[in-house]
Amino acid sequence: MRLRNVKYAKDLIRAYPQMLITQPKKLRGRWNEQFSKSQPIFVEIGCGKGKFIYEMAIMHPNKNFIGIEKFDSVIVRALEKLIENPLPNLILVRMDATEITEVFHPGEVDQLYLNFSDPWPKKRHAKRRLTSPRFLNRYQSILKNNALIQMKTDNYPLFEYSMMMFNQHTQYDVLSTLIDLYRHDVSMNIQTEFEKKFVEEGHAIYLLKIIFKGETNEKVL
Repeated sequence: MRLRNVKYAKDLIRAYPQMLITQPKKLRGRWNEQFSKSQPIFVEIGCGKGKFIYEMAIMHPNKNFIGIEKFDSVIVRALEKLIENPLPNLILVRMDATEITEVFHPGEVDQLYLNFSDPWPKKRHAKRRLTSPRFLNRYQSILKNNALIQMKTDNYPLFEYSMMMFNQHTQYDVLSTLIDLYRHDVSMNIQTEFEKKFVEEGHAIYLLKIIFKGETNEKVL
């Protein structure tokens, strides 16, 4: 995907250091201190322009949300939403997902969202996929026992690959799969920018819900 340069992005990011964190490693283990209330932490990796994470934060004021994105010219659009209408339970973070274990303490994250991640279709790039074994190992280092992971994609090969990776990993169980999300009740579904575009173009949307069992091996009721 070719990104459009936003000339003022760096200046705007520097102007709002409490809304958009650029040095997140300093806050490892102390994320709830950055919010007005200590609440369960829900993280979206690759929040893009922020539509999903912003609307989730509005819908669930009893949870704290962190939107992660590595590109200035993308995350600045999410920041603009937050500047226009600040939310006490939403923080944006500019970072690369490969550093996630350096940013979150073990057991600090209650739920993880992977929305329309880059499918990296070439076999030699498979390790870059956010559901590759190396990323699943990173997630288990930050998730609480019985934490949930929710993934949405319009890319069936990525959906199939992800199911296989989660099924092969001993610490994860696939709770549910939907081959075409929009053939089901979507009244509680919040779209991302990509999702809205893909649905309008007639693409099927695939959904995975996974539980991280941790060491307890307990099931979610």
